[in-house]
Amino acid sequence: MTYQETIDWMFSQLPMYQRQGKTAFKKDLTNIIAFSDVLKNPENKFKSIHVGGTNGKGSTSHLISSILQEAGYKVGLYTSPHLKSFTERIRINGEEISQNEVMDFIAQNQHFLENQGLSFFEMTVGMAFAYFAKEKVEIAVIEVGLGGRLDSTNIIDPEVSVITNIGYDHQQFLGETLPEIAFEKAGIIKKNTPVVIGERQEELVSIFSNQAKKMNAKIVFASDNVCDMKTDLLGAYQAHNVNTAIHTIHALENFVVSEEDVKRGLLHCTNNTHLKGRWQLLQECPKVICDTAHNKEGLQYVMDQLATETFNKLHIVLGVVNDKKLGEILHYFPQQARYYFCKPNIPRGLNAIELQNKATHFHLYGNTYNSVKEAYKKAISEAQKDDVVFVGGSTFVVAEVV
Repeated sequence: MTYQETIDWMFSQLPMYQRQGKTAFKKDLTNIIAFSDVLKNPENKFKSIHVGGTNGKGSTSHLISSILQEAGYKVGLYTSPHLKSFTERIRINGEEISQNEVMDFIAQNQHFLENQGLSFFEMTVGMAFAYFAKEKVEIAVIEVGLGGRLDSTNIIDPEVSVITNIGYDHQQFLGETLPEIAFEKAGIIKKNTPVVIGERQEELVSIFSNQAKKMNAKIVFASDNVCDMKTDLLGAYQAHNVNTAIHTIHALENFVVSEEDVKRGLLHCTNNTHLKGRWQLLQECPKVICDTAHNKEGLQYVMDQLATETFNKLHIVLGVVNDKKLGEILHYFPQQARYYFCKPNIPRGLNAIELQNKATHFHLYGNTYNSVKEAYKKAISEAQKDDVVFVGGSTFVVAEVV
């Protein structure tokens, strides 16, 4: 198969949560354990840092990776989902896995993948771990896909476990209450392994502390001791992620990282890791900003940031997925903006007319468009040079304009 044929096969044959939703989610580690055995347990051949949480785990993972790169280490980085290309998910020192590596891996393992019925995510995790082992990375930063306890990445034995924060997201899988969600996220806490909790949330402290005690794991709440350092990642909300990343580095043993490495890593994160979609400035005049925040805690941070912008008029290109609880997020959006409602080009995308109808209950008004690109093009054409255009609501909306 060519690379495009390989990617098409991966997307169509195997279930993919980001595209299909609940039907692709498997609350079981059986498949990934079986796949790891076939691959000769590559996750045991490199050291790792495991990063979970509701918001900020992607940015935090990139910040940690950047710091370790500045310290001179060969660093693997596994994140999800991707914005433009599948290969963004698997990087070493910022460089994406090659298309040939992807093709070869699928070709070598296709028979097992078909027979075992692995999910898209399980297959990709195996690919990442095998690639990192093959390339002999010194440490890999592994972002949890969904939850923690039963996430496919949870077969690693990390040097540090990180949980950024707990918010309401993926309740259909993780539970309806914050304690239930926290319990699932706490599943990445391992025996005798330090754990960093990014933000102290009083109602959840006992859940993390009890699990840490059970595992004899030293626990630190990063927000108890704030390290105020600058980063090149835009958005005031990144301060939380910066602080979590710094505490993670401090908890990491047997790796030499200086304070200068930390400073440079924070300031050169975009260049070192090629992170996209987090308060990303796409153009000036008119100013165009995009952000992948999609749950209520993340969107609250982003809308607060948007409120600090200076503009004549505000234009918002908005699309969401169909399992989003709109009542929990739409009230964060500004009523004075003009909206361009659209459907991200995936099976889970919510119909633009339905989104428009829901939005009117929150006094958010605008027109619907047949695609994200059409909505974006219209917003750009109508915006004056002193206006601001914001693109968001879903990772998949941002992916179509970045």
